[in-house]
This record gives sequence, structure tokens and C-alpha cells, in this order.
Amino acid sequence: MELILIPIITGIIAALSGKWSKWVAIVGSLAGLVITAIWLSKFNADGSFNFVFDRVWFSKAIHFKTGADGISMVLLLLTNILSPMIVLAAANKHNTDKAALFGLIVIMQGALNGVFLSMDGIMFYIFWELALIPVYFICALWGENNRFVTTLKFFIYTFVGSLAMLASLIYLYSLMPEGSFDYQALVNVALNETQAKWIGAGFLLAFAVKIPLLPLHSWQPDTYTEAPTAGTMLLSAIMLKMGLYGLIRWFFPLVPEAIGFYTPIIIAAGVLGVLYGALIAIRQDDMKRLVAFSSLSHVGLIAAGIATLSTTGIQGGILQMFNHGINVFGLFLAIDIIQSRAGTRNLQHLGGIAKQAPYLAVGFMLVMLATAAVPFTNGFPGELLLLKAVFTKNAIWGVFAGITIILCAVYMFRMYQFSMFGTAKNGIYLFPDLNMREKLLFGVLVIIIISAGVFPQYLLDLCGPSVDKTIKIIENTVGVIS
Repeated sequence: MELILIPIITGIIAALSGKWSKWVAIVGSLAGLVITAIWLSKFNADGSFNFVFDRVWFSKAIHFKTGADGISMVLLLLTNILSPMIVLAAANKHNTDKAALFGLIVIMQGALNGVFLSMDGIMFYIFWELALIPVYFICALWGENNRFVTTLKFFIYTFVGSLAMLASLIYLYSLMPEGSFDYQALVNVALNETQAKWIGAGFLLAFAVKIPLLPLHSWQPDTYTEAPTAGTMLLSAIMLKMGLYGLIRWFFPLVPEAIGFYTPIIIAAGVLGVLYGALIAIRQDDMKRLVAFSSLSHVGLIAAGIATLSTTGIQGGILQMFNHGINVFGLFLAIDIIQSRAGTRNLQHLGGIAKQAPYLAVGFMLVMLATAAVPFTNGFPGELLLLKAVFTKNAIWGVFAGITIILCAVYMFRMYQFSMFGTAKNGIYLFPDLNMREKLLFGVLVIIIISAGVFPQYLLDLCGPSVDKTIKIIENTVGVIS
């Protein structure tokens, strides 16, 4: 519970702290990281839920119940590593006076922790919605030119999906003799195929919008482009993982009777997203928009791998959720630095930066190589597991998904070449290199990228027993998954 309350309370204090808001936010977000580290040191990775807290909330049917298994712990680790880094990334000369921004980032951290810890359906829905509020205001108040239209579109998409999920939860609750929204009680409800399809539709709509999956993706490129960098980092690095987590934790265990209907749809949408996102990314000159479509491509592969319902696919998906969060944060950090110094992020107006900022060039290159899944970087093991799972499930889809390796290299190297090399354009003749704060952020990123690339087994062992338990829940309902 402390992972939820401490960031939310600290975030409120930070928003009211004026010139001290940045420091309050840093302390609050780091507190979440310290608690997560303590939990990891005591964590029992046997597939069970650790650190369970259970109190009656609104009624006997709705509890404030939290707990963390291996799947949750990976996402908590990602959230609480990146949240203080996002606060630090936002702490530049342009926004040190915006106390509300720092407060909203830390409140968002608490809401995200709530999503990954929830063991009650209504509690999950409440934190799912609560996570939308801070990022909405961040995008609406500090976004770029078309921020109001773009943010409204984002809000409508996500809110409609959330209402569909709430309707499914209530319908599922109505099918129980003794109503309860407890996670285990919901999992134990026996459904016929028709009921499972309707309930699954509500959950899948909410998760598919958040991921996003084709064709529910149209809010994403505009929102990522128009949002301030802190908002883009929150959305891409952490918030979209809510939808992928929802597939693993809630969708498949609650409606296993409908997996024969839904898994081909999710795999197809994921693989098509891989190709669509990558092909559009190749054509982009706006660096933020390029990374937005790149993200669409990467999460499509993660969703497809998870939908194979294999140990390899789900473990690979969880590993890649963590790694994608780290890498996309690094990409947007580099883009923010380039834009703040050069006054543009358009590739046609950039060039020659590497000569003037070698530290930025090296840090940006390592993040770019990790995103392109170069061996010994964190992007490689997860992508390998996902491609293996998809290919094993369906060789044709696996071949199409494998094209991501080539296309990702094309758009990533193009972005790096156009921005870092060549002749300086647009008056870029004096480009300061990284300051100490930025070196610290890139230093942490590089350590994680290399460590997770060389030693991915730690995260796989952390989530492995929980993945096996989740698959067993589905098997017990529908038989052995082939």
C-alpha cells in the first residue's frame, strides 16, 4: 500500500511546494524506488502474491486489496526506476517553476503502482482511471500547438475503453451467487463461450486502446508528438504497459473460454501493427513522431507474443515491456535535449551534432542500438523470445513479425545519421554537450541496457513462476494450450 500512498501524498505536497516542488518530487519518487528495492530483496518468486494487504473498502464486495507476484514486480521495478528519472528529465531551466508538473508526475507514479498491485476488480478500474488524470493535465497544460484537440481525442478513446471494462466487470460480478470483485473470485467464475466473448470484448477494448493495437491507435502519434516530453515519457515508457499487463493479468485469466476467438485477432492486430508502425516510422522527419510509430511497432510484437499464451511468449513480452520502457525513455530524452539546444527536432534541419556533443552522441547511439535489438543490449533477448513464440504459433505471422528487425534498423539508423552526422544546419554551430544531470540519466540508462542485455535471466526468473501459474489457470479451464 505504501507504494501507492507515498507517491500520491508526496505528489500533492510537491504541487503545493512552489520552488521546492522539484526536490519534493525527487524525494517522493525515489522513495518509491527504495520501497521497490526492499520488496525485491524480500520477494519470494514462487508464483504466489507477496506483500498482500486487504481491507474492506466501499462494501464487503469491494476491497482495497493489493499484492505483487513476479509479473507485477517487473512492472513496479520499471515504474519506480523511470519515475524519478522523468522528474529529473523535466527539471530543466524551462519548467523549474511549474510545481504542478512535478506533482502530477509523482501522483502518476502512485496511480501506476496501484494498477500493477490491484487484486480487486473495482480497485483496478479506479487506479486505471486515476492514472489517466495526471497525464491528461500534463498534456493539456504543457503540450504544444494542438494540445487541446489532441488531448481530448486521447481522453475520449481511453475513457470509452475504460467504461467498456467497467461494464464487463459488473456483468461478471452479476454472475456470481455471492458477489465479489476479488481477483481470485472473478477468475473462478465459470462462463460459457458467449458470456466470455462479451465480457472479453469490454476488457479487450480498454487494453487495446491503451497499448495501442490497430485500428485503435490513431490517438497515439498525435498525443506523443503534441505532449510535453514528460507526458510523452509517461505515456510511452510506462502507461502503455498497463494495457499489456491487463492482457496477462486480467483478460486471459478471466475469459479463457474465449481464447480461441480472441487470440488470432490479437496476434493479427499485433503483427500488422509491427509492419504498419515501422513503415510509417521510416517516412517521418519529426523525431517524436518517428519514435511514436516505432513504439506502435514494438508493442504490437509484444502483444502478439503474449497472445501466443506460451511461456516463451509471455515471458518475452514481460521482459520486452521492461526493456521497451527503458529504451523509449532514452530516445525521448535524447530528442528533448536536441530540441532544447537546436530549436528543432525535424531531421531535415539537423546535422553535425556528434562533433559538438560526443557524450550525447554515444548515449544516443547506445539507446538506438538497444531499440534496434543489437546483441548484448537489452532489446535483443526479449525480441528473440517474442519472435520465437510467434513463429512457433504461426510460421507466416512469425515471418512477417521478423521483418521488424530490418525495418527498425532502417528508421533508427536514419534518425541517428540525419541528426548526428553530416553538415550542421539551421544555425547549429554551437551545441553544448550533456550537463551533469543529463550524464547521470544516460549513465543509468547505459547500465540498465547492458545489464539487462547480458543478464536477462534475472527478470525471467523473477516472473517465470507467475507466468507458469497464469498459463495453468487458463489450461484448467480450456485444456492444454497448443
